[in-house]
Amino acid sequence: MFSANGAQSIKKTLAGLERPETRRRWLFKGGHVVWVVARTLFLVGMGFVLMYPLLMALSVAFRSQKDLLDPSVIWIPKHFTLENVQWALDNLEYFPSLWNTVKLSLVSSLLQIASCAVVAYGFARFKFKGKKLFFALVIFTIIIPEQVIYIPKYLMYKDMFLLNNPLCMYLPALLGVGIRSGLFIYIFNQFYRNLPKELEEAAYIDGCGYYSTFLRIVLPNSRTSVLTVFLFSVVWYWNDYFQASMYFFNMNTHSTMLARLADQAINFDSTTASVRLQACCLLVILPMLLLFLCFERFFTQGLERSGIVG
Repeated sequence: MFSANGAQSIKKTLAGLERPETRRRWLFKGGHVVWVVARTLFLVGMGFVLMYPLLMALSVAFRSQKDLLDPSVIWIPKHFTLENVQWALDNLEYFPSLWNTVKLSLVSSLLQIASCAVVAYGFARFKFKGKKLFFALVIFTIIIPEQVIYIPKYLMYKDMFLLNNPLCMYLPALLGVGIRSGLFIYIFNQFYRNLPKELEEAAYIDGCGYYSTFLRIVLPNSRTSVLTVFLFSVVWYWNDYFQASMYFFNMNTHSTMLARLADQAINFDSTTASVRLQACCLLVILPMLLLFLCFERFFTQGLERSGIVG
């Protein structure tokens, strides 16, 4: 009786598979499973490639000399030590240089947000002669290397007695020509163009002018784009070495101190130098990692709403 029922169920299954719609359904499920597996493997592989330098720096920074010469130690140190981190803290002058870096990065980023947001709103909402030409020039600033204009800027700041003064970083950010300002204007412009005009028209009806509409309606609704630009700007100012080393003589930042230690690494043997520089790099990028982990969700939302995806 059992074998007869089993044979009948097998016949029904085979008959069902012979139907075109059933065959397509099974093919679709099989293709979906293959796609999910391939996508997962690709994302895990890319994630490992991107995280490998950070994981290796985290592993090497806490190794002792014995672990460095031990081929069996790959990821987890056998002799955990804080000696390399302590050396990095002392030689980086970590906390004074951290204060200088935070001050320069935060103030410059906030000034850059204010100027770029205003400029982008003007391009997105107002019509004036030469609008397309000026916007093309803004895009052109993204393309040309910034090193091309560094020498004229240096001579200008020298004539203005602004060298070794934070104003040489603050003024360009305030005037919309700071680090990557063209890209930030483009991000804000894309967001404002997608913002419903009805919100601003309702504000005009209620008696708001252009400035109050921008401050009370447009800016509060662009929080995600503001945060995206803020994170980008902070990271670029944080990592900037070229301008900081050219304009400042006695004000150390993390990037300038790290570059100075890299030049001094020739005085050490290769193994010791690599370990200590790994510890320095880990301490320098630690604040940026914490900042990104705190605001990662808003950062991705800002990218999506500004239209910069892919």
